Formats: sequence, C-alpha cells, structure tokens
Amino acid sequence: MISAVVMTEPDAPLELQTFDRPDLEPGAVLLKTLGSEVCGTDAHLWKGQLAGVPYPIIPGHVSVGQIAALGPVHPTTGVVRDVSGAPLQVGQVVTFLDVYGTCGRCWYCTVGHATTRCPERKVYGVTLSARDGLLGGWSEYIHLKPGVHVIPLPAELDWRAFLAGGCGMPTALHAVTLGEVAFGDTVVVQGAGPVGLCAAVLAQLRGAGQVIVVGGPEIRLAAATRFGADAVIDIGSTTQDERLAAIRAATGGRGADVTIEATGVPAAVPEGMRLTRDAGRYVVVGQYTDAGNAMFNPHLDLNQKHLDIRGCWGSDVGHVYRSVQVMARYGRQFPWTDLITRQYALDEAQTALEDVAAQRVVKALIVP
Repeated sequence: MISAVVMTEPDAPLELQTFDRPDLEPGAVLLKTLGSEVCGTDAHLWKGQLAGVPYPIIPGHVSVGQIAALGPVHPTTGVVRDVSGAPLQVGQVVTFLDVYGTCGRCWYCTVGHATTRCPERKVYGVTLSARDGLLGGWSEYIHLKPGVHVIPLPAELDWRAFLAGGCGMPTALHAVTLGEVAFGDTVVVQGAGPVGLCAAVLAQLRGAGQVIVVGGPEIRLAAATRFGADAVIDIGSTTQDERLAAIRAATGGRGADVTIEATGVPAAVPEGMRLTRDAGRYVVVGQYTDAGNAMFNPHLDLNQKHLDIRGCWGSDVGHVYRSVQVMARYGRQFPWTDLITRQYALDEAQTALEDVAAQRVVKALIVP
C-alpha cells in the first residue's frame, strides 16, 4: 500500500490515507516521490478559494521523483519520451508539468497560442481527484498519466534546489518574460514570496540595473537581499505614499520601468500601477484567486500614464523546461536551497500547510 496526504474538503484537517499501487496504462510513468513543494496555491485550496476543485484531492502540484516503473509501450506513440524526445529510463530523476490534458486542438491551443487557457486542462494536486488515484505530489508515489510532459533534471541540479524555486520559478519566468526586462531597467517586484523572489533573481539575469522588492515579512525580505535585491521595502512599516516616494527617489522621479505584482492582494494592483513610470510595463501574476476588487483611476493610473498592463496566468511546459536550465546553469551564483526553510514528512503536512499559510517559512517541502 502507498501512503498519501488527502485534503478531503476546505478547512478540514489533512488525512493520511493509503492507496493501491496503480496499474500503469501504455505511456504512463510511476514516480517514487523525492519531494513536493508546499505553496500558496495549497493554502488557497485548503481555504476553499479556488473554483472547480474535485475534493478530496492529494495536494502537491510541483514535484520531483525517481522513475520507478514505465507502462507498456504505447501502440501509437511508442516508448515514453521526455520533452526533448529522449526515451525515459527507470531510475531517472525528473519533474513534470503539473498541467495535464491540454487538448492541443482548441482555439486557445492552436490559434491563440495560450495553452494555459485551454478549457480541457487539469492540474495535478489541484483539479484531479484523489478518487482517481495518485495524482498529487504529497504521496510516496505519483502516477503520471500518458501525455504528461516529463523533464529530466540535469545531474548538476539537485532536486531540492529545483523545488526551492518550485512553481514560483516557471511562473516568475513567464512574468519576467512578459515584462520584457531590458538591460539597465529598474524592476520593482511586489511580493517577497517564492514567485516574487524568483522574479527578482530572473530580472537580474536579464540585466536589470536595479531590483527593488516590496513585501514582507522579514524572513522573506532577508532572502530577497541574500539573492541580490538592491533594496527591500517592508510593507508592514511603510505607507503607500512612503513606498511611492521611495521608488520615485530611486528612479529620478519617474518610477519603475517594469513592475511585477506577485502578492495576491488586490490593493497591490493600483499601487503597482502608480509605482510604474509613464509608458512602463506592469505585469500582474499574483492574482491567482478572486480575493476581491481594487479601484484605480482610469485617467490618472492608466490612460494618461500610457501604461502597458499585462496579465500572466500560470506557466506552460516551456517555462518549466527553461526554469530547469536556468537553475542548473546559475546554481553557483544563486544557492537555491537556501530558500528552503524546512522539510516535512507526510505526517507533518498539516503543520507545513499552516506554516506556509502564515508565511512563517520561505519555502516548505514535503519529503515522504
């Protein structure tokens, strides 16, 4: 029998349940879980803040595992291959895109080139039910269905280092790419959680002239400083007017060239618009759940500013693949594992979830 953590419903205590070892269909993969992240999405799931979740679920949507078994050869597609086309082998250490079932045929997939908006997409650990098997990472094993995109980790990238970035890294990579950060740009990152911290790192790698992180609490701001932020501003000890004055002072009175919102707090959006210079770029990536409305002045905050606002939803397999390459290449420059505050066993998952929800940690991992 296989042990897994189950979230039965919102606001209910997590349960440790047992499952049968799955029978692998052609093209499937069975992973022995090495680790899975605990992120803000899991806290949203626990609080019932996401629509369409088929509780009970096994949480954990970004995970790393070692291939324990491969299903039979698929009669049409043949052996199971990774995203680069190489055959997968038992014993490999891999991660995978948590999004499963993207159709590749709808308007968003084919014409709009926006696979994150495909109506058929499902997400491991989020919108796949525990009734259907081991489809989340807080488990001793994970059942990868045929068609799941698998990305091997290079030998030089420790699996813990990859999970230190977790879903925050591909999400931030998507946001920073949309922001078109250029050499010498001043980049303001709102939010010092995993997405914000990864965005601050990636902005540096794209040549930003200065990176300023606005957020809290202190444990996360300290991590931002260790990972190269030029300045941090604590939202707990400053007012909105003081933050705006500080950003203006650091940018010759103009504001940031690029601002990236990674807070999940609606009020951060109009503030971020004002932190950004005229004709600058503002990327909103943190509003993953409906936390309410925010008000802005369409004339002063948007039209007169000639502001370019870009919404950023999730990530696709290209973002995950590129994240793996970036983290492997720059591991000496950025000690990723320093972001991991604590590792938790399966029977400590409730504590891990509560620690993340309360922002007592930077990054938490479930390690079966």
